[in-house]
Amino acid sequence: MGFSYENDSQLLHMQDIVHYNELNNQGRGAARHLSAVLPAISSAIGTPISTAIHDNPEQLQHDLGLPNVTSAIVVLIDGLGYWNVVERKGHAPYLRNLLSRNNNDRPISTCFPSTTVAAMGVFGTGTCPGLTGMTGYSQINPATRELSQMIKFTGGLVPEDVQTQPTIFEKLSEQGVRVTTCGMPQFKKSALTRAALRGTLYISGNTAAHRLEAAIKASHMPGLTYLYIRDADKMGHQYGWDDEHWIGVFENIDSQLRTLASRCAPGTLIVITADHGMINSNPSTRIDISEDESLIQGVEQVGGEPRAVALYACEGENPNDIAERWKARLGNRALIMTRDDAVDSGIYGPVSDEVKPYLGDVIAIACDDTTLIDSRTQSDQATRLPSVHGSLTKAELDIPFFVDVL
Repeated sequence: MGFSYENDSQLLHMQDIVHYNELNNQGRGAARHLSAVLPAISSAIGTPISTAIHDNPEQLQHDLGLPNVTSAIVVLIDGLGYWNVVERKGHAPYLRNLLSRNNNDRPISTCFPSTTVAAMGVFGTGTCPGLTGMTGYSQINPATRELSQMIKFTGGLVPEDVQTQPTIFEKLSEQGVRVTTCGMPQFKKSALTRAALRGTLYISGNTAAHRLEAAIKASHMPGLTYLYIRDADKMGHQYGWDDEHWIGVFENIDSQLRTLASRCAPGTLIVITADHGMINSNPSTRIDISEDESLIQGVEQVGGEPRAVALYACEGENPNDIAERWKARLGNRALIMTRDDAVDSGIYGPVSDEVKPYLGDVIAIACDDTTLIDSRTQSDQATRLPSVHGSLTKAELDIPFFVDVL
């Protein structure tokens, strides 16, 4: 396939933005991107839904090789990047079989930052972070200058006020299509669900087996079923994506998927994807922003995450000055851009005027296995995660798009 995880994922330069934009086409119409998954599936089930950046869902369906069906299930596995699957395919017979098929043997791309908050907004709306306003793990509330943690929308931000794009689920439901989510009880009315995944009949399941059973049952009715599996991301952050704990979870996920494929209604389309991949962090390349005066000078708030930092400037501070200090201090360990440069580069897709204030005045995108942390506001555990994501390396950007028709 022309890409070695061990070698190529360790470098991030401008060509990685080119790689991202080649796959994403800056969000406008490109099929091999997370934003295209639900619009393509909507066309496959006979109710094509267009979005602000995808105006031809039928073409997306064709480009992604999806057949016409009456029932489809989309499974999103948190943290399971394409190259994570390739590296450990020996532990996953079902996924290994899917990977061997022609249509499944290359990745699609997630968004930047390659993290759950941004990716779920992109997935659910079929658009991009520049339109959803969900631009990272944490971002500023422009009204209060507080940081908001965007999984729970803390800091005074209201999910429906930030994310105003209609979801694919909402549009399908409005047209009378059955849309079912099979998820964990705590996510039924969560802020992230309200922002990115609203518009479905939500069936709670306390265990993975319960959620799987609900998805199997739903597949026997026409429409769309969404199943979320989070354990790969959880174990990756806790132990490392290639640790034996992660491998055990990976094997269990493969078993769940085999069960799903064996028991769903004949003719059901199953699409398996993810929100991002993962790389292993390196304690020796961890940089604590708080310990370097040149990095905190002129910075009011530090948002984002260790692989994609958003810096919010103090009043009256020139972002270009902050960017130059960061470039001088970090050199090739991070790609530094002002907000204007980042918007112009296309990494957020088209950016609306309403969303621009959420973006950092300066963006720092970690290279190699570097992490950029702030011990003043982040717990020690959060700054020492063995596996991380958020940046623009292929290992973080490339995600699966596996198709199975039963």
